[in-house]
Amino acid sequence: MHMTATKKLLIIGTVWPEPNSSAAGSRMMQLIDLFLAAHWQITFASTASKSNWSVDLQNLGVESVSIAINHSSFDELIKQGQFEAVVFDRFTTEEKFAWRIAELLPNALRILDTEDLHFLRTLRTQQWKNNTQDEAINWQDKACFREMASIYRSDCSLIISRAEMKLLLDTFGVKPSRLCYLPLLYTKPNFEAFRKFEERKDLLFIGNFLHEPNMQSVLELKEKIWPQLRKDLPGVQLHIYGAYPSQKALALHNPKENFLVHGRAENVQDIMQSSRLLLAPIPFGAGLKGKLLEAMTYGLPSVTSAIGAEGIGNDETWPGAIAKTDANFIAASKELYLNESEWKNAQLKGLNCIETHFLFTDFKPIFLQTLDDLIENIETNRTQNFMESLVQFHSFQNNKYFSKWIEEKNK
Repeated sequence: MHMTATKKLLIIGTVWPEPNSSAAGSRMMQLIDLFLAAHWQITFASTASKSNWSVDLQNLGVESVSIAINHSSFDELIKQGQFEAVVFDRFTTEEKFAWRIAELLPNALRILDTEDLHFLRTLRTQQWKNNTQDEAINWQDKACFREMASIYRSDCSLIISRAEMKLLLDTFGVKPSRLCYLPLLYTKPNFEAFRKFEERKDLLFIGNFLHEPNMQSVLELKEKIWPQLRKDLPGVQLHIYGAYPSQKALALHNPKENFLVHGRAENVQDIMQSSRLLLAPIPFGAGLKGKLLEAMTYGLPSVTSAIGAEGIGNDETWPGAIAKTDANFIAASKELYLNESEWKNAQLKGLNCIETHFLFTDFKPIFLQTLDDLIENIETNRTQNFMESLVQFHSFQNNKYFSKWIEEKNK
């Protein structure tokens, strides 16, 4: 059984959560929901400015605090808070603040929410730009060193994808006890509420434009996929949605070609329920693609790439198709759009995927029990991990004195 006593949690976020803008924002809100379900008292702190789309955390009973980088004022928050656990939403946040936590609250559990492995996304981006996707990744890179050091320093790292769990365990030799698999989570979809084939029309892409793979996906659609697909599907429109669209993205809008760039989606549920097929030719990236999982919860089949499907499904289980070439992508999209039988089968596969692998109710008790075990055995776990202690000692010292140097410089 998980502990019922009220405990205090500090979450340090790179940005204030925007669940309607990105999968990262949804992920953070899911974490907050998990801790609230266990009656934790939560303080959310960030150095960022709030936007019009930031969640009202206060309304959820979560205290919101603005903090500064490289400033001792953060120490007062720590001293007064006496938190039992701290969550860092990315390794860059852990780099800036974890040494202060370790110094002022040495017994607090330090949890790194990787969201996805940023070094994997960075190195795959480099491969894509250099056109070397078929070559083995060279892990001797500072992006990899920095994030792996952060994982070693943390008591536990939350990993969103089974593919990334396997990478950390097999390639980097991270101990299983230091990792917790916690994917994007959803409530059980209501199959009866799914709109039928004939009630849906048009094609959809959706994704935050601040995320480079999304912009490249839109360009892939515009330049390589849509010219042929719109001939195969006359009268069908392709709708592009995404938060924070650039002028470059908006300039792709072309009503004559039925290629419509709308910007931010005000009602994702309605858009996904009214569309017949989601297109996501994602060329590079890491983690889980929230738009593809969310589409399954609304009965929307999809065509994507191997990168898009990573950590979610394979050719047999995918609710639609995983395309290896542009020609495959176009052919699969046409078939799924026009073939009601294939479309219905894909819809059922998506429902099964969510119910089997991504239900909030399945992961909630596992996560809360893992949390309790980590807190109860924190001293034992730390003393049994010499390499982690070694990395922590050296890198915390480096981060500490670099931070103090900046603080003095800014006075």
